[in-house]
Amino acid sequence: MSQLIPAPLLTPLAPPAWSHCAHGNNPQDPVGCPGIRVPGHTECLAHLTDADRGAYLTSLAPGSDIDHRGTTFTPLLLTELLNAVRDSAIGHPRFGYAGFSAAIFEGDADFTAAIFENEAEFRSATFKSRAFFVSATFGSDTTFRSAAFERRAQFGSTTFRLGVDFGSATFEHGAGFVAAAFEGYATFGSAVFQGATSLSSATFKLGASFRFATFERGVDFRLATFEDDAMFNAATFVRGVDFGSAAFEGDADFESATFERAAILGPLVCAGWVNLSGAVFGSPVSLWFAARNLACRRTRWSSTAEIRLRYTRVDIAHAVFEYPLTIAAERDPFLLPNGQQMAETLIATDPDASVRMTSLRGVDAAHLVLSDVDLSECHFTGTVHLDQVRLEGACSFATVPSGRHWRCGLPVWFTQRRTLAEEHHWRARQPVAVPGWNAAPSGAGRAGPLQLAPVYRALRKAFEDGKHEPGAADFYYGEMEMRRHADDIPRSERSLLTAYWAMSGYGLRASRALGWLAAAMLATVVLMMGFGLPQDDPKQRATGTMPASGGRVTFEIDKPDPENPTRNRFTGKRLEKAVRVTLNSVVFRSSGQDLTTAGTYVEMTSRLTEPVLLGLAILAIRNRVKR
Repeated sequence: MSQLIPAPLLTPLAPPAWSHCAHGNNPQDPVGCPGIRVPGHTECLAHLTDADRGAYLTSLAPGSDIDHRGTTFTPLLLTELLNAVRDSAIGHPRFGYAGFSAAIFEGDADFTAAIFENEAEFRSATFKSRAFFVSATFGSDTTFRSAAFERRAQFGSTTFRLGVDFGSATFEHGAGFVAAAFEGYATFGSAVFQGATSLSSATFKLGASFRFATFERGVDFRLATFEDDAMFNAATFVRGVDFGSAAFEGDADFESATFERAAILGPLVCAGWVNLSGAVFGSPVSLWFAARNLACRRTRWSSTAEIRLRYTRVDIAHAVFEYPLTIAAERDPFLLPNGQQMAETLIATDPDASVRMTSLRGVDAAHLVLSDVDLSECHFTGTVHLDQVRLEGACSFATVPSGRHWRCGLPVWFTQRRTLAEEHHWRARQPVAVPGWNAAPSGAGRAGPLQLAPVYRALRKAFEDGKHEPGAADFYYGEMEMRRHADDIPRSERSLLTAYWAMSGYGLRASRALGWLAAAMLATVVLMMGFGLPQDDPKQRATGTMPASGGRVTFEIDKPDPENPTRNRFTGKRLEKAVRVTLNSVVFRSSGQDLTTAGTYVEMTSRLTEPVLLGLAILAIRNRVKR
């Protein structure tokens, strides 16, 4: 038996919230015309009789409040309405309150130079042809939320005195906001721009939001000025985006934005943060920023990228890049296409235009190139393949405290070397830390010697691969320091490292080794003069017996044992002999000088220790001059 399947039920359109015209309603369309009724009538403006329409329009004057929500405007009807409120003194339409929510404009909607003195509502309005608001003035809050522009919309030189809302609006052929002035907060959240869009030279005084907006074609923000924060969170730029010479006086927030084909972002200037955390770049891109701060945490680059910066503190913790990423400091202001330098008045008061890295944690540095950047504040722990990072140009690191300091009542000097910011933080936490070690900022990790030793080792290898041996020596010193203070090594090994550090600074401090050598030689000279040299050099004696009948005489040649000195030990002659013995010991040679038993042991000891100290001094000098 066949089963009857009921036809699908048609869901009628919901009636509008206002008393509407309902012209043309029928069972299939019970709502009919959604246009709001003209006061005193039961029809909307589009369905009034000619006589009633004429009477209504005649009653209007410049500055009148109008409410034509849901009304369908033909080009002729819109022209009649605009003429009804046109101010003859200025030649432009002038509205009080303007209600056009859900209105439909079937032809060109020409509001050029119109003045909206009070609120203007175009919520969910549909513009089937072109929309012109060029040089219009909106004196109060304005909304175009969910409006649909089926042809290009022009808002060039338009002024919005208070807030304006284009949230969820659709621009099928793009929009032009060239030189528009947004004096209140501007919202473009979730708007869709399907055609090329230009906001060049636009001014946003109280901030702007483009959160979740989609730009399917190119968008132009050249020379735009954002006097407060600008938010592009989760926005999607399918084609190119141009921020050339754009100025952000607050923050520029691009968190989780997607740049599918952007080739160049900038050059722009930002007095606050440029936030690219979580953003995705799908093609090769160059980022040119003169900004105080740049955050690229968890940012993903799917192709090669170049970031050129000025005045900037950079954080790229946990960023992901599959191809080479270059971060470089730009010495001079960025050049614009016309050959002029980009103005940096927002941040030019800063005396230092250097670029300072603050964190590389969680980054795979195998494809990372850093050029002319300051790494004195950078956190390296947690970086992967740090030994493969390329450091080009003048990359600087933190240094140890300078000058003389006192610790436990003793003077302390530090030989200058490159250090990590995290070593500063660790040493500043120690109870006997001397002044000059920088304390960790709030919220920073607490890395210790166990975590820092591999970091120093990786950076040492990176410097060695770059043929920068003196720099590699500094990081070798840091590695050995961290090993000496780490908790995971045996006490015997720590004692050995301490001795190595004390004698020669791990084979890198020639002055220390030479100092110990001088002290050892002085001790050897003093011991030789006091105990090692005999009172007098023993003379050889020949003893023999001559046979009475003559014949062959046999002599026994003997040399008495050296006698310990008892007087006049410290004389010039004995000093000369002691120095000769000591110098021969330094080069591991025997002087041939007669010595007492004590002197023999002193010479043996000096021949063992002093050549080692000399070798450590030579090694330290070599490590400093080797290239």
